[in-house]
Amino acid sequence: MFDHDPTDPHEVGLNPDRLAAIPEYFKTNYIDTGKVPCMATLISRGGEIALEDYSGTTHLGSGEPIGPHTIFRIYSMTKPITSLAAMMLFEEGKLRLDHDVSRYIPEFADVMVYESGDKDNVKTRKPDRPMKVLDLFTHTSGITYGFMMQHPVDALYRKEKIGRPDETLQEMSKRLAKLPLQCSPGDEWWYGHSIDVLGAIVEIVSGMELDEFFRQRITGPLGMHDTEFWVPEEKIDRLMACYQKDAQTGETTLADAAGAESRLYAKRPTLLNGGGGLVSTLRDYHRFCLMILRGGTLDGERLISPKTLEFMRQNHLPFGQTMRDMGKSMFTEVMSDGVGFGLGGSVVTDVVATMQPGSDGTFSWGGLASTYFWIDPEEEIIGIQATQLMPSSSYPMRQQFQQLAYAAIDW
Repeated sequence: MFDHDPTDPHEVGLNPDRLAAIPEYFKTNYIDTGKVPCMATLISRGGEIALEDYSGTTHLGSGEPIGPHTIFRIYSMTKPITSLAAMMLFEEGKLRLDHDVSRYIPEFADVMVYESGDKDNVKTRKPDRPMKVLDLFTHTSGITYGFMMQHPVDALYRKEKIGRPDETLQEMSKRLAKLPLQCSPGDEWWYGHSIDVLGAIVEIVSGMELDEFFRQRITGPLGMHDTEFWVPEEKIDRLMACYQKDAQTGETTLADAAGAESRLYAKRPTLLNGGGGLVSTLRDYHRFCLMILRGGTLDGERLISPKTLEFMRQNHLPFGQTMRDMGKSMFTEVMSDGVGFGLGGSVVTDVVATMQPGSDGTFSWGGLASTYFWIDPEEEIIGIQATQLMPSSSYPMRQQFQQLAYAAIDW
């Protein structure tokens, strides 16, 4: 889709020299030092791309140069797409935010809450109220991730192998309902499989598997032809390698190979992970972000009403709290000070508290392998960044990207 050269930055109020400093910064500080294999950066304003740069290679220290064709594992940047799918069904009257989750997945009618004990001897109690569909959107459901390593419930997830690849999204959701929640719904913010369960509800309500719903209703109409839960054979050589940095030793090792050697993406998975399963390109994901910035429409295709999208980009945490106020999770994809949570991503509620330039109302999220996007509706700026290093908390690349981007604004 953006097969032309980027626009002149002056025309959209951005400083070309300062924009050019962004890829140079990441090349000097991250690629040349061997911290990451590559860095892809895209900045647009008013829908016009002012910076699109691809630095580095598909492997750490070797491989082919990356480019617009490079396919990245976007992990949790899947979450806003699944959330959009659910709200499209909301607009059709097929679900409500105040409905109990058990209305769609009956097993959740009997879900319990952790009270005490360890993974081998857990004492539970009934939740203070039922889990609502809204709780899934906002990560206030009490559902967690097994990789958190901070609570007996996430240890139970590991013991029960939640998220294993041989089960479907609906099968995983039903097994989740048999495990205790970390808190009563609505009480705390815990990052976890909530959007996976929401994806299962999308399947149940629509009667379509999640990949087919995306293809027919979102990625197809938006022309996001490289965004899928797997990479077909004719495109597999465009998938780059993914790396993992050990927090204790600092050693970086290969987590998943590039191309056809990938263990996870060379064929359609059984588990269509609505919270983190997609791959994409920068240009594809920019089209998704541009649709959001333009109020739910792009190139004549309206996916959702502008009022519904405006509603999604509000802070939906109880009593206007921030992620810092409610958050118990040691892992999140964005800084939590001055940031609430909407229906599918974080929302800046107090830009001063974030300790960096920006705008209230900015909508953003990221992925485990250090992909990231933000949409600033006040400045009409979209920023997207991608490399392939887990976890995303390894380096402060996201904050640095935003600092450099806002420094490039002239008017």
